[in-house]
Amino acid sequence: MSVGTILVVGGGGYIGSHMVDLLRQDGFDVLVLDNFSTGYRDAVLDAEVIEGSLGDPAVLDRVFQSRPIAAVMHFAAFIEVGESVSAPAKYYKNNFVDTLVLLDAMVRHGVDKFIFSSTAAVYGMPDQVPIAEDHRLVPINAYGRTKLAVEMALADYRIAYGLKFSVLRYFNAAGADPAGRLGERHEPESHLIPLVLQAASGRREAISVFGRDYATPDGTCIRDYVHIVDLCAAHMLALRVLLDGGEGDIYNLGNGQGFSVQEVIACVREVTGVDFAVRDGDRRPGDPARLVADSSKAKRELGWEPQFADLATMVAHAWQWEQKAHGR
Repeated sequence: MSVGTILVVGGGGYIGSHMVDLLRQDGFDVLVLDNFSTGYRDAVLDAEVIEGSLGDPAVLDRVFQSRPIAAVMHFAAFIEVGESVSAPAKYYKNNFVDTLVLLDAMVRHGVDKFIFSSTAAVYGMPDQVPIAEDHRLVPINAYGRTKLAVEMALADYRIAYGLKFSVLRYFNAAGADPAGRLGERHEPESHLIPLVLQAASGRREAISVFGRDYATPDGTCIRDYVHIVDLCAAHMLALRVLLDGGEGDIYNLGNGQGFSVQEVIACVREVTGVDFAVRDGDRRPGDPARLVADSSKAKRELGWEPQFADLATMVAHAWQWEQKAHGR
């Protein structure tokens, strides 16, 4: 590609590493910036890496002076909701303040295209489901608030500095590289599918179900899962819009259908052929009964069509990674 280099901030993480792989497959020159506080250097399969912080202006100046940067994709946020409540300073510093340092470096070096990894947490407790992009934004934790703060800053940077951007609000990223080279490696892990797979592989004694009395068909919470490859494909489409001169926009990324906690557990049992212990726990504060995306805007405007919408496929790809990564 002759458009210049795509800078992927947080390219050693779960989503960032899959994005780097897709960009390289499509012929882009890619540079990764990551401090590897939560990501992994060996997850960057085929791209140059600069180790450093997005909040360090000197590092950023070196990055932007090293080659022509055509666009920046930002995946370097902290994402643990519970931790954001107990340690909000960590989240405001990394997710918001350091992102402003990155945006200021882009302005300083004349880079005007930005893809931002946001979250359904900006919606808070939904008034209606499925959730569209124009739903009210009332996040209920520091994680969601820091993401919304960046979204608001981006709107102002567009007016003041001509920044073009797309915000992609994820629901629940799931699955792994179908070829088994990459997967989910959060420490600690908090996402349902890999947690259930840990129970299936014997790395976890049991999986806990937090509440069976929600207003859903089986009483357990319903969430919208989107395959990591489909998620990255949407980013690629949004990036190409910016590279082609478009202004960008805000898009939900989900399958538009939900699966309950009980359905995920049943699917894991079926895919793996393994039975495992399930424990019941109390409801967790702030857990909505249903979180499902209305992703029709991304489909309509970006031409996005998820290829791996089936829950069993997501689980199978994640199970392949679990077995490979942990030698089972």
